[in-house]
Amino acid sequence: MRDLANIEELTQLPNLLAIIAARAGSILNVADISRTARLSNTTLTRYLTLLETAFLVYRLPAWSGNLTSRFIKAPKMLLNDTGLAAHLLGLSETRLQNDPNYLGGLLDNFVGMEILKSIGSSQTRPSLYHWQTMHQTEVNLLLERRNGDVVGIEVKASGTVGPNDFKGLRSLQAQIGEKFVRGLVVYTGDRTVPFGEKLFALPISVLWH
Repeated sequence: MRDLANIEELTQLPNLLAIIAARAGSILNVADISRTARLSNTTLTRYLTLLETAFLVYRLPAWSGNLTSRFIKAPKMLLNDTGLAAHLLGLSETRLQNDPNYLGGLLDNFVGMEILKSIGSSQTRPSLYHWQTMHQTEVNLLLERRNGDVVGIEVKASGTVGPNDFKGLRSLQAQIGEKFVRGLVVYTGDRTVPFGEKLFALPISVLWH
């Protein structure tokens, strides 16, 4: 880190990284993190840039059908290594199994980073985003090809899936029409299940099989 930047109080970075880990997969709220870490916005911005440069964190940009407005929407913050995130939070396998609050965020982070890695070897090289409306309707991950075709991906830390889990995907489908190629809910079960036109639940194992 010192080689990358002339930075003071380097000992604050592990604490900052732990704070980010606790918010993995959530919308980046600079003011909230600044208060929690007791860092000025200017210093925090420098530190976040440094963590990105060192490939420790990744900013997942927001998607909008309007190319201009997507650049002003808040990104989500992911940790490149989900195992590191769990370590920073002091989590064990048993605690993760018993505390869905932690599991949900870490699973979102894991799926996002696995898809990001897959993009690197993809022939189509889609862009990866998240999507959220003013009314808090959201889709965890969104893949967009250069021609505008979109695949929406929801992540659910559960072994079962119901119609309500597709609420955000159906909203996205209604908004973009024919550009909506597929809507997927990735879950911890073991079956592929159709849930309507272009909508499917997929086991998380599809990420590595």
